[in-house]
Amino acid sequence: MGAAASANIDKRIAELGDWRGETLARVRDLIHAADPAIVEEWKWRGVPVWEHDGIVCTGETYKQVVKLTFARGAALADPKKLFNANLDGNARRAIDIPEGATLNERAFKALVRAAVAANKQALAERAAKKKKR
Repeated sequence: MGAAASANIDKRIAELGDWRGETLARVRDLIHAADPAIVEEWKWRGVPVWEHDGIVCTGETYKQVVKLTFARGAALADPKKLFNANLDGNARRAIDIPEGATLNERAFKALVRAAVAANKQALAERAAKKKKR
């Protein structure tokens, strides 16, 4: 689905035509810079999703924010305090980016790489459990 998903994400960015589209395009570029092997998906009736050995994050657009939800965010170290939404969940954490906000790009790319590493670790743990059966 990668090519179709990427085309859908391109279309969403163009349709937004405002700061939300620009922000989504910018974080998309950062995600790919952090992990060139990332795969783009289009799920849940129109949500951009970036995956590598599982969901890394989603990119939802709302009137007031672009929301990047990290599937394993609660398990990730966030020394630069990028997570600012969904902080009380057991698994997910999100970054809400309002119009005009700047994102610490270096810290964001580190967070993406940490999410990929967490997915790889979880995959390895599941494989080891299967092997023991």
